[in-house]
Amino acid sequence: MKYTVSGVCSRSVEFDIEDGIVKNVVFEGGCNGNTKGIAKLVEGMDANEVIHRLRGTTCGRKGTSCPDQLALALEKAMRG
Repeated sequence: MKYTVSGVCSRSVEFDIEDGIVKNVVFEGGCNGNTKGIAKLVEGMDANEVIHRLRGTTCGRKGTSCPDQLALALEKAMRG
C-alpha cells in the first residue's frame, strides 16, 4: 500500500501487511536515518502493535510525525 502523508517532511510511505504483520516499509523523503530506523524497528511486528506504539507521536511543534503518519496509514489499511 502507498499512503500519501501530510504535515511531515516525507512525501509518502509504502508497506505491506501480510497476515497482520508489517513488512517492507519504505518512506519517500523525510529524515533518511530516522525513517530507515522506523522501518527496521517495525519490520515483522503486528500492525496493531505498531499503531498502538506510534499513534500520536509528534515532531517538534507539528501535531504529527513520520511514525504517526505510518500508524495512520496502517489503520487505514487494516480497515480495508
